[in-house]
Amino acid sequence: MTTPAVKTLTVNGVPVEVQGERNLLEVIRKTGIELPTFCYHSDLSVYGACRLCLVEVEKRGIMAACSTPPENGMVIHTDTMQLRDIRKINIELLLANHNRECPSCVRSANCTLQTLARRLGVDTIRYKQLKELEPVDKSSPSLERDPNKCVLCGDCVRVCQEVQGIGAIGFAFRGSKARVIPAFDKGLNEVECVNCGQCAAVCPTGAIIPRQNREDVWNAIHDPNKVVVAQIAPAVRFALAEFFNQEAGQNAAGKLVAALRKMGFDYIYDTTFAADMTIWEEAEEFLRRVKAGGPFPMFTSCCPGWVKYAEINFPTLGKNLSSCRSPQQMFGATMKEAMPQMIGKDRKDIVVVSIMPCTAKKYEAQLDKFKVDGNPDVDFVLTTTEIGRMIDSFGIKFNELEPDAFDMPFGFGTGAGVIFGSSGGVMEAALRYAVGKITGNIPMHGLEFKEVRGSQRFKETTVKAGDAELKIAVVNTLGAARKLAQDAADGKSPYHFIEVMACPGGCVCGGGQPIQNDRVKRARRMEATYKCDKNMQFKNSLENHMLAECYEKYLGGQPNSEKAHHLLHTTYENLNGVFDAVEVVESGKAEKKIAVSVCVTPGTDEDVSAKALADVLEYAAAKGLSDKLVIETAFAPSCTKRKAGEVIVGGRFFAADELADAKQEMEKAAAL
Repeated sequence: MTTPAVKTLTVNGVPVEVQGERNLLEVIRKTGIELPTFCYHSDLSVYGACRLCLVEVEKRGIMAACSTPPENGMVIHTDTMQLRDIRKINIELLLANHNRECPSCVRSANCTLQTLARRLGVDTIRYKQLKELEPVDKSSPSLERDPNKCVLCGDCVRVCQEVQGIGAIGFAFRGSKARVIPAFDKGLNEVECVNCGQCAAVCPTGAIIPRQNREDVWNAIHDPNKVVVAQIAPAVRFALAEFFNQEAGQNAAGKLVAALRKMGFDYIYDTTFAADMTIWEEAEEFLRRVKAGGPFPMFTSCCPGWVKYAEINFPTLGKNLSSCRSPQQMFGATMKEAMPQMIGKDRKDIVVVSIMPCTAKKYEAQLDKFKVDGNPDVDFVLTTTEIGRMIDSFGIKFNELEPDAFDMPFGFGTGAGVIFGSSGGVMEAALRYAVGKITGNIPMHGLEFKEVRGSQRFKETTVKAGDAELKIAVVNTLGAARKLAQDAADGKSPYHFIEVMACPGGCVCGGGQPIQNDRVKRARRMEATYKCDKNMQFKNSLENHMLAECYEKYLGGQPNSEKAHHLLHTTYENLNGVFDAVEVVESGKAEKKIAVSVCVTPGTDEDVSAKALADVLEYAAAKGLSDKLVIETAFAPSCTKRKAGEVIVGGRFFAADELADAKQEMEKAAAL
């Protein structure tokens, strides 16, 4: 076998060998030169829209480095007067129609556009603003979308489609009228957004950001009638230091506790406690399924982004999802049950504030099923970046703080709870409990299941527990989870237990964490969770003696008791529009109206789905059928096996090119 010839390029006069790099941008970065770019992410497809990473290749001209593969003998220049002028003009054009209220922007001082403008010497903008300001979309409880800050880099579109497999937002229109919007310019809460926040994590300009609840929390802290209780998620402690320009992966839990005390929080607890509680409930649920022979697979339910995704796309999987609430919601329900007894305060005067790495937690906290007489179990959710800004605004020198300890008893947790922050952590924690229970082996240093660790999108293993062989799968990102969910829905899954996390690598890379696109630094967050676990005295949730006391006092004495089930478990909803349409008709609950549903997707103004919907509405009106039909939209990919433009009439499916047949069916059904 012949060895492939080594490619050698010349970058600014220096020879550089190509060692698997996919494009010139990656080769150039290897030389220590960071070309400006908006739209390049190594985890996403190459888009080449921003035209900032331009380089001059001798004998070939000016080319985008991100979309040009390296070829042997290329002579490349990264900095010429022409390149400087082009980049500067591109930045000016972006700024011309950009909302430039930078001091009030959440991304101020951490904005790629702002950084590049300074770097490229843009001190004046020679071009007029032509675009009128558009309204800001604040419909989502998790995310805020400001189209006036969008530079059309497409990062949000690609991460939503390519990584999460959802497509809640897309490009619409062309040329100077091009925009990034949800389907039909609806609010984010009206389409299939699962609130994961990965769009905000890749947005370079703050056009999409987490919804801010900082003022709500300040108001609660300054209200003398309120008792403010904080819970800190495991993943937060391994990323917060980055906000204060410290090394990635540092455990900042102690300093965060100290900061919260200075700010006026009354009690500060660790969500790791509730993570252990989740394992007590979830692992016991799994053991019951093992004993009963199913139903399998059982999916974890800790991630609200994944749960919403399942409710939209695979509503029949409700029986497969663990009935356990997430640690956040278990903690909130427990606090609102225990604190009135502990301090003699009414439930409504206790304000539970979650500090989370996740934007989907904001969505989860406001769900009606997690409220008692209108009072939520969790009142407010702050992301890691939000709490960083609050600490900063208070004037606290975070890096100089002496660490402080969590309050007890709800501040005690095990290593099993800490690793919840990483992909595979929930599964490993559950296996430590379940296998320990089955075998009676609960050593001081705990069991380890390293096969489920790591940032890979998909991991699987087989675990022996006594006479049982358990097939296990761990997946992160919803795009990677789709096949596992589809197989389970089709009754073809070979697995007993599946962990799903919506964000790449798990909660440590959640949409509310400090933005970090460096793979190495993100990996350090994950490594830090296992390092913390290794250094903890107790590593199995079964060893949490404080939790045992909590069950005795407030939760009916044991996991899955009637009281525990009431406070710590939940049910799931069907959020699938197409499924609804079919079910309503088939169950005879249509109230003498025929359900008509059109599958739609974000897209251009020529989108077939948009045309199909408009055609159906016009036809119904022209034929006088509107009062006999319930016409609704179902946003793909909730139509799992359906295609854009399909029309469903009374449970019958018609392709986009069968619209005439669909119309006939509408008339026929309405006449019955």
